[in-house]
Amino acid sequence: MRGTSQFADATSGVVYIHASPAALCPHIEWSLSSTLKSPAQLRWTAQPAASGQLRATTDWVGPVGTGSKIANALRAWPVLRFEVTEDPSEGVDGERYSFVPGLGLWCGAMSANGDVMVGEMRLREIVRLARELGRHSPAEIAVEIDRVLGTAWDDDLEPFRSGSEGAEVTWLRRDVG
Repeated sequence: MRGTSQFADATSGVVYIHASPAALCPHIEWSLSSTLKSPAQLRWTAQPAASGQLRATTDWVGPVGTGSKIANALRAWPVLRFEVTEDPSEGVDGERYSFVPGLGLWCGAMSANGDVMVGEMRLREIVRLARELGRHSPAEIAVEIDRVLGTAWDDDLEPFRSGSEGAEVTWLRRDVG
């Protein structure tokens, strides 16, 4: 009798390079091609939110966990602004990785509609630490919840997410719903 896996083998997602210096573009394409094991031919356009920077978007298909591998490869360049999404698949939550210079890499589980999901145990830990450290004020708890939700990353990336003339349309936005 053959066992069945409760988890999907493959998934898909999107890589959003929000801002990159032109000199890095060929290196980014090489890194994506290496990680995805297929040619990544990005169409680079000007990024109006950052003079002299370029932007590109590409879809990807690969094994579950590929989004993490892509984000890890791209974080080698600390001057990039990027996001990588991995769509939910059978038995596996979706994920979003966001990278901002000075903030580093943030990762969050994503629901099917794009909401960041924070698990029960993480919320319980936030409350426990607030009690233990005497940080009971709503403002102090809100700071930690904002960190878990990636609010600082969203605030920084929002101006880079909108399209411009000649750019592919980017639908990834934090103000969904």
